Amino acid sequence: MSGRISMAWSTRQVAELAGTTVKAVRHYHRIGLLEEPERASNGYKRYGISHLTRLLRIRRLVDLGVPLAEIAVVEGPDDRAEQALRALDAELAASIERQQRMRAELAAVLRNRTLAELPPGFDGIREEVPRSGRALMLLYARVFSPEVMDALQEIVSRPMLPVETEFEGLPADADEATRADLAQRYLPEFHRQYEAYPAMRDAWRTAPGGEAYAASVVVPAMVEYYNWAQLDVLQRMNALLAEK
Repeated sequence: MSGRISMAWSTRQVAELAGTTVKAVRHYHRIGLLEEPERASNGYKRYGISHLTRLLRIRRLVDLGVPLAEIAVVEGPDDRAEQALRALDAELAASIERQQRMRAELAAVLRNRTLAELPPGFDGIREEVPRSGRALMLLYARVFSPEVMDALQEIVSRPMLPVETEFEGLPADADEATRADLAQRYLPEFHRQYEAYPAMRDAWRTAPGGEAYAASVVVPAMVEYYNWAQLDVLQRMNALLAEK
């Protein structure tokens, strides 16, 4: 028996053999990765071994994570191919690290479901922090600097002080004397926090998006999550801080 056996496949057949789709094969034609085959007398494309081999090479590179736009570079003979592969390797390493970090955070969430309502790194938060407080932490993470969030993470990880518990439980109809007294007693704790965490003093000024942007998010959130009496205590403390 002499001569070579000539194979001819349709687009659907060659796509199935290569483990891809007809849509993908046509896309490879459009972007120049795969040459157009000859057509039979009936007008249908006739794919051969060279096309199938080319498709398998493309799929192999795609499976390795090489973007279609980089395949021509990777297949080249010069140093650009090595540079492209090393860049891809660095991207994959960063992706693996990110996924490992996500898995660690997910494991923490599985141990404590409330952590899904908090920014990353707040796994040591005290259990007494109410859901409204956790919501505020999520919002703070969007507007304040990493240094401020590190300080907040430490603050909410320590045991809750009696004055903080009193503030969290303050009823909306608390009378003026109660609000004024609580503001006076709560203020020293704020001073201690400012001394222990200098980043807290400049939280608004160092907000990445600017002070106005931070205020546009935080102020409505506080109005949403604190009742009228709690907001009044905070306003009184701000006034006392301004005086000092």
